[in-house]
Amino acid sequence: MQQNLIDALSAIAGSDAVLTGEPAAPYCTDWRGRYTGTALAVVFPADVGQVAGVVQLCAANQIAIVPQGGNTSLCGASVPLPQGGQIVVNLSRMNRIRDISPANYTMTVEAGCRLEVVRAAAENENRFFPLGLTATQKICEIGGNLSTNAGGINVLRYGNARDLVLGLEVVLPDGRVWNGLRRLRKDNSGYDLKHLFMGAEGTLGIITAAVLKLYPRPLTEATACVAVRDPAVAVALLAHLRASCGDRISAFEIISRSCLDLVFKHMPDTREPFSGRHEWIVITQLADVLSEPLDGSLRNALRTFGDGIAEFSVSPDREHAEHWWKLRKNISEAQKREGISIKHDVSVPVSLVAEFIARADAALHNAFPGIRIVAFGHMGDGNIHYNISMPDADRNRTFIADQEAAVNRLVYTVVSELNGSISAEHGLGQLKRGTIQQYKDPLELELMRSVKQALDPHGLMNPGKVL
Repeated sequence: MQQNLIDALSAIAGSDAVLTGEPAAPYCTDWRGRYTGTALAVVFPADVGQVAGVVQLCAANQIAIVPQGGNTSLCGASVPLPQGGQIVVNLSRMNRIRDISPANYTMTVEAGCRLEVVRAAAENENRFFPLGLTATQKICEIGGNLSTNAGGINVLRYGNARDLVLGLEVVLPDGRVWNGLRRLRKDNSGYDLKHLFMGAEGTLGIITAAVLKLYPRPLTEATACVAVRDPAVAVALLAHLRASCGDRISAFEIISRSCLDLVFKHMPDTREPFSGRHEWIVITQLADVLSEPLDGSLRNALRTFGDGIAEFSVSPDREHAEHWWKLRKNISEAQKREGISIKHDVSVPVSLVAEFIARADAALHNAFPGIRIVAFGHMGDGNIHYNISMPDADRNRTFIADQEAAVNRLVYTVVSELNGSISAEHGLGQLKRGTIQQYKDPLELELMRSVKQALDPHGLMNPGKVL
């Protein structure tokens, strides 16, 4: 049976586009190395017709499918399950930019296009695609970005991935192709089906192409690095900057001292942003299509803020600002080099970010003396990455093995009490599939299962993820 399947897949995509055994192994382990599964095969279709053919073959034989892009999922969504019996459909060969329309401010791209390439292509047309993912931008792909409704540093101004899409092309679980590649800004002709597939993590179908929204390319920038007393000051500062600078604010990131210490320890060419040592810093950026300088406006807004800022520096120079952004962009890699941690990707209303950090910190320090809390992220949209470990490696392994469930319970209880979400931008995947049952409204879960049953009645599309 397996050889017949491999032969059939090879007939669709080509024998050089089907991997089995050891060559397939790298595509069966997630980016963090936490989840590893096995696959009957990994297939690399070159176009939507080949994707449809592979899905039709799998549907006819009741074989489950795992859609995969750059495989940068942080919750095990893009790798097969340990029990095997699944086909990984990797879309990396589908990397063509089908169309760019500067006048319409749209770009039609295939799912395997890397985010970095999409952003560069937009810039070549004097346009801007704002999805910005600090850790994975060079390797992540648009299909995965949309399937997980990725966020990043520019959500404050431009929204999540789903806000940057006008239309989709999707291969459904039975192999039919829905061509929804409309470039319309307005279309009130019924249900907006594209939103079913964005954020579904490949459980309802395979996104093969998308019409992306483009924006005017900013001509001027100004970036500030600000040392603040605590997260409460950062929340107030964000409100002040929005009132002072309006929609020119494109990013507002908060970084704790524990993050900085890990970056300085593991990442070369990084340094303290100030002469003094501070427990919290904020990096914020203004951008505009006008050529007028922005650093004066940003500096004035910071000067008029009031109490709570210890130091700040403003620069209109992108290269200079990059030294600050390196501190933010390298946090994930520094944590990876330090060792495993209990990771949380949570969101609360922006006004409650400081309360979340204070309450969660207190609960965890009380329950687990000596822990290290690494808190950072997109304060501008209420999304905080909140990761827990023990500084000592030997203690840490035991701590995570014994206490992960208890740590999660404490963190998620605070999130729930503040009407937040236990998954802000990374999705559920395998990691939070069971946990979400405790924190999501039962009716919402019922509606989600109804949609899944309607589109994928045999449960062949990325099983074991989300639901």
